[in-house]
Amino acid sequence: MATLEKQLRQALICEKICDVDRSNAKTIQNPYGSQPTVTVQALAGTYSVADMTTTDDTLTVNNEFIVAEHIKDFESLLSNFDLFADRTEEMNYAVAKQIDRFVLNNLTEDATGSYTTPAGGFTTASNVNTIFANLISQVAGYTDAYKGLFLVLENTDVPGLIQAGAASGFSFADAVLNNGLMSSYMGVDVYVTRSSTFADETLGTTTYTNSGHRVFGVKGVATYAAPRGIQVDEKSVTLKTGKEVVVWGYIGFKLWATKTALIIDITLA
Repeated sequence: MATLEKQLRQALICEKICDVDRSNAKTIQNPYGSQPTVTVQALAGTYSVADMTTTDDTLTVNNEFIVAEHIKDFESLLSNFDLFADRTEEMNYAVAKQIDRFVLNNLTEDATGSYTTPAGGFTTASNVNTIFANLISQVAGYTDAYKGLFLVLENTDVPGLIQAGAASGFSFADAVLNNGLMSSYMGVDVYVTRSSTFADETLGTTTYTNSGHRVFGVKGVATYAAPRGIQVDEKSVTLKTGKEVVVWGYIGFKLWATKTALIIDITLA
């Protein structure tokens, strides 16, 4: 059967840079201990004892993403395609897109690393190598860096990145010139989202001030929980033909306290 034409869709990113928990856990406990202090001293054979302390770090599922529509029977019956299936799939994507936006903004808001770009930000090609070098230096030397590095930009940042890549040496420049866009730069996986993803607004339980910001860091140091994933329900409604379709998901997010320095909140100058 024919399918309903889809609107332009934004690429989803958060599952590529975060750990995802799809169990039915409402909370995830991740306690951590205090940092041990090593004493360096002349040979003495004596020592002092310090108290170890633990801090509980917890992810709580506390946000709901939901969309509901009513599809009348004649709309479905007289269509030349499976309207219920197509519309449900579109609603699923709409919920997933909002979850992606929620996670990216949470990640940026909770980062304790920070960096301000030179004037012109990523749109100025001559800035790009300097920005990448400075960002990488902030997480270099940590053992977690082996998990891989990421950078999330908006589509308006891309021109400078492409120009910088096209001007780089031989094979890399050829790849950029031939393909039009790179997925990695200086060993950093680059993801592009649409304009206004990073915003000043309130989403669910959190208020963000991320307009003019981007995010960089180590993959897998933040977790978002999605118990049972995205769910769908169809209901008959009194005095209406067809079905009411509801799509929803429950989400919790945590950038773990011991790893916040591995995520860099970038301010565009």
